Amino acid sequence: MRNALDAEAAAPAGSSPCIGVCTLDRATGWCCGCGRTIEEITAWPRLSADGARAVCARLPGRLAVMGRTHREGEQ
Repeated sequence: MRNALDAEAAAPAGSSPCIGVCTLDRATGWCCGCGRTIEEITAWPRLSADGARAVCARLPGRLAVMGRTHREGEQ
């Protein structure tokens, strides 16, 4: 597994941070797998490279809030 900080900082344009654990946390509204909001998930295919990097930059902090230091299930 990769560290979330490494994975998110290096996310190439067009690649998704989705790891197939698609369940939203009721308390935060964040995906339990990748940390994105439903709005970020649905907008992902239309985001610019800068927009995708901005979303990815927020994910490590969100995952940490949910008690994760990496995205579980990531290959």
